[in-house]
Amino acid sequence: MSQSSLHVTGTLVWYYYICAREVWLMARNIEPDQEDPNVDLGRFISETTYQRDKKEINIGHIKLDIMRKDKGQLVVGEVKKSSKYLKSATMQLAFYLQELKELGVEAEGELLFPKEKKKVQVTLTPQLEQEIEKAKADILRIAYLEAPPAPQKINYCRNCAYAEFCWA
Repeated sequence: MSQSSLHVTGTLVWYYYICAREVWLMARNIEPDQEDPNVDLGRFISETTYQRDKKEINIGHIKLDIMRKDKGQLVVGEVKKSSKYLKSATMQLAFYLQELKELGVEAEGELLFPKEKKKVQVTLTPQLEQEIEKAKADILRIAYLEAPPAPQKINYCRNCAYAEFCWA
């Protein structure tokens, strides 16, 4: 993998706050088990919710779940199946807001948890921007390791679509 071939994406930011091994696998385009029930559920939620909003908008190397105007303000939405991963989801959305800001686009963020009927507002703050910059640097460090980080048993392993890469 060449140094210029990798862009940090929202998905890598998401995985970074869950598991470094997942970051390494995803950065190398090693996909999780597409038949995993959690992957299926995520796909189903994406396809069947928020039908009135613009969905899956690609801007450069980022892919936004939802984008809409609300009282003249651009709102970027990130749809998740559960608020269990709130920190990961918040940082992923903050990453998107920062990327848009660098393109000259000001936006607000909204985490959407349709199964829970819950919304969480996310505003890009200097503290979030600073944390995102540190995360991006560490994501690149992990991605360019010769071998993946050793597997570590964490709470998230039980529902992980990459489990076979760690525990098979």
